[in-house]
Amino acid sequence: MTDTAPPGTVSFGYEDVAPDEKTARVGGVFSSVAKNYDLMNDAMSGGMHRLWKDRFVRRVQPQPGQQILDMAGGTGDIAFRLAASGASVTVADINPAMLEVGMQRAAKRGIDGLVWTEANAETLTFPDRFFDAYTIAFGIRNVTDIPKALREAHRVLRRGGRFFCLEFSTTTWPGFKDVYDSYSHKLVPKLGQLLAQDADSYRYLIESIRRFPDMPRFQAMIGEAGFVRTKAESILGGLVAIHSGWKI
Repeated sequence: MTDTAPPGTVSFGYEDVAPDEKTARVGGVFSSVAKNYDLMNDAMSGGMHRLWKDRFVRRVQPQPGQQILDMAGGTGDIAFRLAASGASVTVADINPAMLEVGMQRAAKRGIDGLVWTEANAETLTFPDRFFDAYTIAFGIRNVTDIPKALREAHRVLRRGGRFFCLEFSTTTWPGFKDVYDSYSHKLVPKLGQLLAQDADSYRYLIESIRRFPDMPRFQAMIGEAGFVRTKAESILGGLVAIHSGWKI
């Protein structure tokens, strides 16, 4: 399900709401799930999100001394992997509860040197042409104005900078699609209720995947934001995709 919301509204799961309402409600979802972030991702991916994140960071190929912005990366999952290369990583997230979880995790792991900042992907305060790479993993679909966020990503990247996005998409494998649809819609909210006492947040997260643009459309949106050499790398027939583009 990737239908477009009516004019003046945006999608919040299967609902169409005012933009300000989506921003507030998404904030509530992630404040609710922050302490159960790994559990959330395990429920939605069958535990495979760790492998996907490893693959994603290999595509980024972080290098020592690079400046990388990890957007919507509050809990540090991607940032920890990027920083292991020696890159300088700024972790930005609109949700302070997610950032708090990430800072606590970094302290427990003895990971120093990360910059943590509360920021909205649509209105970044970083200067033009500041970063070598911009990463966002499982976060872009929760942004209220995705085209605006993509333009901001383009703005803060240096010439030659790279944009990378890891996100759930729509699998094209017929048999697998049916199985995953049944699992995600019927079981994930129940797992959320059982393990985190929060079925509604997990239901929204699954619905938000169904409303997110498919791979060709999202790839086109990245191009419309100014990126070139855009690419969509399909995983599990498109259940997940790594999107990328260059700024020249």
